[in-house]
Amino acid sequence: MGVKKALPRRAAAELVGTAALVAVIVGSGIQATGLSQDTGVRLLANSLASAIALGLLIALFSPISGAHLNPVVTLFAWWSRRHDKEGTDGRDAALYITAQLTGAIAGAMLAEAMFARAPGVWSTQVRSGGHLLLGETVATAGLVLLIHGLDRIGRTQLTPVAVAAYIAAAIWFTSSGSFANPAATVGRSFTDSFTGIAPSSLPGFIAAQLLGGLLGAVLAAMLYGPPSTSRTQP
Repeated sequence: MGVKKALPRRAAAELVGTAALVAVIVGSGIQATGLSQDTGVRLLANSLASAIALGLLIALFSPISGAHLNPVVTLFAWWSRRHDKEGTDGRDAALYITAQLTGAIAGAMLAEAMFARAPGVWSTQVRSGGHLLLGETVATAGLVLLIHGLDRIGRTQLTPVAVAAYIAAAIWFTSSGSFANPAATVGRSFTDSFTGIAPSSLPGFIAAQLLGGLLGAVLAAMLYGPPSTSRTQP
């Protein structure tokens, strides 16, 4: 049972971690586009870089903030432990989400600048259609179920590898490419590149992610029961 870190330090970890994650997602997409004209090769390179980075960032920042790096993860961590005095409270959750959104936008702009591209250009890549929103719902539900399931069976030490492996797979098996993260989705609207998403597509994707998070949390409660009160959030 660890000592809970000061809130500013935890928020800083969420900001830096989310910025790094989005920088890798966007940067690896730009790099892949410059190296290959084959869409499959681009997606393979981008998915591997993104998944590896996500696993490393979770391992690095978990001891500080829990390494949510994702507003859906934060929201449902707060919801599932809202009666636990040592869990994530409403103020923590609000600051985490603000830090994640700020970090995601900064990470996208950093990636653009690293490749000598003008930062802050809106994406023109429209991602719409019911099949894509279904894919986002499935991807996010699976992610939340995985995180909550590991927590409730006492195997959180597997989270970095398990989440990285799941996202690597979900990028390929879902129609949407498994954004599964509202902050990263907003950040990716600031890059007109391989991994971008047009601002007009944000409402549908974010709504699908929130719905998926709810489904994942409900499934976790049905399958594993309520969260243990003996463990605390970092």
